[in-house]
This record gives sequence, C-alpha cells and structure tokens, in this order.
Amino acid sequence: MSRPEFSVWPCSVARAMELIGDSWALLIMRELYYGFTRFDEFQRNLCMARNTLSDRLNRLVEGGVLTKRLYQDNPPRNEYLLTEMGRDFFPVLAALTAWGDQWLDGGEGPPVSLHHTQCGHDLVIDATCRACGGLFSLEDIEFRVGPGYPAEVPEEVDLRARLAPATNRKKRSTRRRRTQERAG
Repeated sequence: MSRPEFSVWPCSVARAMELIGDSWALLIMRELYYGFTRFDEFQRNLCMARNTLSDRLNRLVEGGVLTKRLYQDNPPRNEYLLTEMGRDFFPVLAALTAWGDQWLDGGEGPPVSLHHTQCGHDLVIDATCRACGGLFSLEDIEFRVGPGYPAEVPEEVDLRARLAPATNRKKRSTRRRRTQERAG
C-alpha cells in the first residue's frame, strides 16, 4: 500500500516536510541565510551534484520559498532569492541550530553563533507563547484539531483520533497545577 503524498495530510509538519524535508533543502536554506544566492555558490559550498541541486532549487521555487531572477543573459544564469515565505522559515532553522548546539556539539560549543546585532548578544532560542510571552515545553502543549482540518481526509492519514478535542479542561487544570508546583 502506498501512502498519500504528504501535501494532502492534515498536518503542517508533513506538508512542510514535503517541501523542505531533506538535508539538501535545509542546507540550501542555510546558504541563502548566509547570503549566497547563485547556483555555482551553492554547488561549491555544499559539494552537491548539479542534478540534485537543480531538483531542490526547483522544488523550493515551485513551493513558493524562493524566486528566480535572471542576473546574466549569456549564458542565462539565475540567482535564487528568498520570498516572504522563505524568510519566515528562518526561526525554524534557528531552532534546529539551537537543538544541534545543545545535543550534537560534542561538548565543543556551537560551531556557528547567531549574533543579534540589535542588542549585541548571541541569540538564545527559546519557544515562547506569542499570547502570554511565557516559555513552554512539550509538557505544556496539547495538540488539538484546528480550524483548517479538512472535512475529508484519507483514512490512513487521519489524525483526529490522536488529537484532543477543542477543549479539555481537566488536562489543562492538571497542567496548570504542575506548572505552579514547578514555579513555586
């Protein structure tokens, strides 16, 4: 039995993985954030096969993460620029960097720091709630059916049975009590 394409799954993680879910695409995004925009720069910096690089760039352009702009006519050559969607992916890569720095640095410290020029300090990436500003962890989260969940979903990828209903007061009050115990 073959699985449906990730793009039809009712899950933003699956959909994002369909578009940017391999190591090459993530490394291309890293290079774009470093300021590189040209095919030859990506190939040189990543030691990538041309056909693989071309495939990943085309997928990112088709998905709306990048746009192509001709910078040379003869021979025709394009540079690849981040769209708003591509720029908005940066916090994801920053969080992945922070996770790698914490767990995969071999005790040597971060190989690359993200320096915040506005305040003059290196970034510390934390997950915070946009509504209350508080830090959160997995224990503080409840996965729920959201407003964009499709009415019809292939049975093999339907997540509803694994998600909480729209409200679950008992679990929230237990979590609130645990959070208060940790704080006080």
